[in-house]
Amino acid sequence: MLKRFVPQRPAPPIREEPRIPVPDENNHFATREEALPKPTIIDNRNPKPNPMADHGGKDILSSDVEIKGSIKFQKELLIDGKVEGDINSDGILTVGENAEIRGEIKTKSITVYGKVHGNITVAERCELKSKCVLQGDLKAARLVIEEGATFIGKSEVTTGAVSAKAAPRPEVVRSSEPIKAAFGARA
Repeated sequence: MLKRFVPQRPAPPIREEPRIPVPDENNHFATREEALPKPTIIDNRNPKPNPMADHGGKDILSSDVEIKGSIKFQKELLIDGKVEGDINSDGILTVGENAEIRGEIKTKSITVYGKVHGNITVAERCELKSKCVLQGDLKAARLVIEEGATFIGKSEVTTGAVSAKAAPRPEVVRSSEPIKAAFGARA
């Protein structure tokens, strides 16, 4: 069977817009097409991992890192390696399971999973997890010690309030009425 050929209307011709001069930042005139920004082509077929990629603001010293010397940091630090020296910070320190620290630690908050040989002074909270070992004195506002943690040393839990020596002694007030009257007579 033969099909009938139906002629189509020709498409209207594409009109080009006239080129209007547009000044650039140096007041040089260019055509509108030249003034438009050119698209940037990014070839990302083989992206390389960024070693400095964002990791949530927490700095990490992995288990294969060994440091001899003092450490200072700002926000959060996780140490899972070996450190021989003092650690000072107003941030949050986490001592990982593989960590072994020998030195004085002064920080805002600390959580210990590994081993620490030295004194710890903490402004806020100290947590000693079940498999940790702490050999040294500890001073903190709040202290949490899980069952199974090893702690050899002295601890001092401060309240952040006025020291006990400067606090006034509580005053004992005694009523001349009998105790039953104070709590309401029950018959």
